[in-house]
Amino acid sequence: MTMLTLPLEPTDDRANPLFKDAAGCTKWLGQLQLTNLQLAHSLLFTQIRELSRYPMRGLERMNTLELLRETVGYVQDDYAKKLTAKPLPLNESELMVFISIVQLWQAMVLGYQRCLQAYIAGDKQLAKHGALLCQRCLLYSGLEIFEHLRTGYEFEDKLWNQVHELYAFAEEQNFHLTEVSDPLNQKHPRSSCRSIYVKTLLACYARPAELTRSQLQLLDNWLTQWGGTVTVESIYTASKGDAQPLATDLASKRGLQPVSQVTHSAGMRYLAMVPLSKLLRVKTILLQQGQTPRQVNLCEHCSSSDCIEFLTFLHQCWCEERSTRLSERQPVAHRVQLCYKPEGIYAHLSGKPFKQPNRDSALSSTARKQIESFGRVLQDAHNKELLEMGYPLETWKFENESLSGARLTREDTFGGRLSYNQLVALRPSDAEIFMLGTTAWANVTRDGQLQIGVRYLPGTAEAVSMRATGINQNVSEKYVPAFQLPAVAAMNIPASLIIPRDWFQPERVVEILHQNGEKENLKMGFSVERGLDFERISFTLAY
Repeated sequence: MTMLTLPLEPTDDRANPLFKDAAGCTKWLGQLQLTNLQLAHSLLFTQIRELSRYPMRGLERMNTLELLRETVGYVQDDYAKKLTAKPLPLNESELMVFISIVQLWQAMVLGYQRCLQAYIAGDKQLAKHGALLCQRCLLYSGLEIFEHLRTGYEFEDKLWNQVHELYAFAEEQNFHLTEVSDPLNQKHPRSSCRSIYVKTLLACYARPAELTRSQLQLLDNWLTQWGGTVTVESIYTASKGDAQPLATDLASKRGLQPVSQVTHSAGMRYLAMVPLSKLLRVKTILLQQGQTPRQVNLCEHCSSSDCIEFLTFLHQCWCEERSTRLSERQPVAHRVQLCYKPEGIYAHLSGKPFKQPNRDSALSSTARKQIESFGRVLQDAHNKELLEMGYPLETWKFENESLSGARLTREDTFGGRLSYNQLVALRPSDAEIFMLGTTAWANVTRDGQLQIGVRYLPGTAEAVSMRATGINQNVSEKYVPAFQLPAVAAMNIPASLIIPRDWFQPERVVEILHQNGEKENLKMGFSVERGLDFERISFTLAY
């Protein structure tokens, strides 16, 4: 029988957990106070780690771990709520929560791995439990990976190594397809090593950085249902016009790759994607024909349009050629300066901090001349002063760029925190003007650098001041910073206005004060898109 080469410390006679068998564990869990979450989490981790070091019979260890699972799952879920919708990078206390969650999942892996070690050594009491032990190791490895995906932190290569090696072991023992009981999962109380392996691979290949936490939860649920529809083979056949297989190498430290980009070897495994492609398309068609997400067995509380959009996205990720999308992205060498928060963006677009306009706010003669000559106020003269006034510009590096957006990595070690769908302004090193965009995704690399995807907003934005007009206003009468985007005739995109998030009301009339001192009244139309700190809306002139 093959040895697993995954690292495992030897047991230690000096280890002294507070429970040394299943009966003792039941008693200890009965006394565990769950009101103080941080303390409960810390106690669980300490005791599970101590139990792993303690020498005990394999079956007793397995039964004890099985008893701990429900409490561990409950505490982990609750503790993870502290990280919901947190901007990146995490602050120090949030990072400690994240690391604690990951460590507890890994402690569960090591506990079951200890049992697996006894199974390999020929422990007769565990002879029937090989599939369950391997399934639990894969399950908790997968949960550790999912925690990274949800939080937006890249995980270390050794986790891929762990998952591949466990699956290779299951395959070799010929229990990779054996379904074992998992009573904690009420909807799907049975699963196999293969279904969990497939679920982990596909989740990591679904561009998880671009997904919200709730979408990742939905993805988790769907893949638990669909894991069985995807087979894992050592050879593949591809047919033209169908979804191509995806490949993974059991000997590597990475996940899935397009089959066109790999060289075949003995450790190569192929996921046949045609059945999943059909399943995604059928569910999309049923929704388009008017069935509800609940009827199609997708979701209790999602809208059909959200489900259709997500199913289409997943089909693109898993079943369509990626090369076309990548070819349009040009590798670019230059750097970019970036700012965010509406006041900071206003300052850098207009060359001056946002202030409440008054009678004395007429433009300086220099600024007026610049507008006459260049159509805007030149910014460079103001940059140094703006930085000193607390409107920082961060230096980022372009990884690649297309017409619609770019992938950026922050060069500065320190900087602000960014969230999904946040307004940003960026100026490439070879350009004079800032472009507006929104963050399409954000994640933190293994060496702690923040990466974002930016989706550009069309046209060159003008920073304007906006205030509500008329009576019965439910917003302040003061001016607020806003941004006007021109119509882009070539792309058939009408002009739009970017306003603070809680300002939109159809038909509301607002006064816009332009940089050149001109005023005009605009009537709000409909909401084009809504972000974390902005809303982009259509408008017409109000006379």
